[in-house]
Amino acid sequence: MECVRRIAALIVKEFLALLKDPKSRIVVIGPPIIQLILFGYAATFDLTDIPYVFEDLSRSAESREFLSGVSGSPYFHLVGEIRGESVIRDMIDSRKVGFVLRIGQNFAKDLKAGRSAPVQALLDGRNSNTAGIIGNYLSNVVGQYNTMRLSRVGRASPSILVSRIYYNENALSRDFFVPGIVGLIAMVVTLLVTALSVAREREHGTFDQLLVTPLSPIGILIGKAAPGLIIGLLEATLIMLAAVYWFEVPLRGNLGLLYLGLFFFIFAAVGVGLMISSLSVTMQQALLGSFLFLMPSVLLSGFATPIANMAKVVQWITLINPLRYVLVLIRGVFIENSPTYVLLMQVWPLVLIGLACMALAVVMFRNRIY
Repeated sequence: MECVRRIAALIVKEFLALLKDPKSRIVVIGPPIIQLILFGYAATFDLTDIPYVFEDLSRSAESREFLSGVSGSPYFHLVGEIRGESVIRDMIDSRKVGFVLRIGQNFAKDLKAGRSAPVQALLDGRNSNTAGIIGNYLSNVVGQYNTMRLSRVGRASPSILVSRIYYNENALSRDFFVPGIVGLIAMVVTLLVTALSVAREREHGTFDQLLVTPLSPIGILIGKAAPGLIIGLLEATLIMLAAVYWFEVPLRGNLGLLYLGLFFFIFAAVGVGLMISSLSVTMQQALLGSFLFLMPSVLLSGFATPIANMAKVVQWITLINPLRYVLVLIRGVFIENSPTYVLLMQVWPLVLIGLACMALAVVMFRNRIY
């Protein structure tokens, strides 16, 4: 009982030190707000109001009808009509437009003869992802135009493709990104708070005073780990509330399983933070070590790019990344309402990684003391 009381006193002391230190307060408050705003509003694969120009060499009713379908799309914004290869190149090089449409001179003649009448779309390939999305939008417009013509000329009824998107009915990037921010911010804040804990003691010259207390090294680590664990869960809760009530992301799954996975994920992040803190002499070194871990962790998590698209060797490396599992868990609860057994398949690796990280943190901390 006395040991518990001492650990509780150390936890209170850690919270007080965290709240009184301006740098630590910025770490707790700044990153969550900035990342929530950036990823909630700026990080998106959706494109709207794409500027474009066209060159119509056909000058026919058919070409005008096709162009009206493009201009009527909610994704495109007509800048004007142009003439000449040099003007086209200049418009793309200067990034004034996202694409250029060129309708050939024989467009109407080929359509009336039943031949294919290609329309050339010139895209800016410097951003391959954007170019691919614009190409898909244009393919939909061309498909709608073909369907309309086939229906009007009285030929056999064309096949109509009706798309239905599961889980994300409106195809919003926000519904994909915002749930991932829950795990990302929880990891950033937990890692930084924990990494700074022991380094702060060394930098302020109070680490030796901490060692002469009746607490054992494991007791000191528990006292150092608890604030990070509590703050990480609180940050995750606040971001989830913002996701549901501000960004209106649906929460369809089991909230209890989500918190179970978050607990072990943050537990693993605390272990990594304590390892970094044990190796760091100053707070600056702790911050640098945290960011050196965070960057590859985010890149190898599937937060923005699918893990399946990575090289096989890299895919094997991602198996030791706790952020990989918690992102699947969070998106499974928010977007998919995944079955319990599917979610539990993401929890048990987090348990193993958390225990391994904490065990390594204990060993490294003891080695630094003795």
